Amino acid sequence: MKLDILAFGAHPDDVELGCAGTILKEIALGKKVGIVDLTRGELGTRGSAEIRDQEATAAAKILGVSVRENLSFRDGFFINDEAHQLEVIKMIRKYQPEIVLCNAVDDRHIDHAKGSQLVSDACFLSGLVRIETTLDGQLQKAWRPKVVYHYIQWKNIVPDFVVDVSGFETEKTAAILAYRSQFYDPNSKEPESPISSKNFLESLNYRSRDLGRLTGVEHAEGFTVERYLAVNSLSDLK
Repeated sequence: MKLDILAFGAHPDDVELGCAGTILKEIALGKKVGIVDLTRGELGTRGSAEIRDQEATAAAKILGVSVRENLSFRDGFFINDEAHQLEVIKMIRKYQPEIVLCNAVDDRHIDHAKGSQLVSDACFLSGLVRIETTLDGQLQKAWRPKVVYHYIQWKNIVPDFVVDVSGFETEKTAAILAYRSQFYDPNSKEPESPISSKNFLESLNYRSRDLGRLTGVEHAEGFTVERYLAVNSLSDLK
């Protein structure tokens, strides 16, 4: 299955938190989108890998993505080496996306920056014909996405561009709250974590509204780029 967009996250819920609105909008525009989670989030303070598997499946249904896979790398301990790069390359070649979305280039959680660089490197290597990979016994063709964009997570990184996601906030919030074990629940008996507070959920809404305010729309999500953006004319810019 060829996808238009493939979104990677170091943990289940990274994609939802960083770019769920953009994914919802692109799917509404007729694009095929998939998600690949690098780990099962087994080191998370709350929940478990099994619970997060179920939550990821529920979130994927809300988003309407065509496929969601998990590479089951070791949460907290995966590295950017040949073995991990080859597994990511297999996913890129399997789905042949034009656009790849991935973790923030710098963030509070060490897996986010590691995942960001791992996926970015794999996107380049995936285009080299001398790197051979097989999937289900079949030799894969080389494929390099046209662009790689990094969504924004915990840290307030200044975006290179934003996507107007006005009208998709309700569904975005529903996809995030599919991870019931991870986020604010006044009745939960589990330990508190940096993302389980009510303030954290409110901050997500504030960020999208603030990026929207700065760009003249209601809600927006920001991304950073790896190379210059190009437009056909000045009228393409808002």
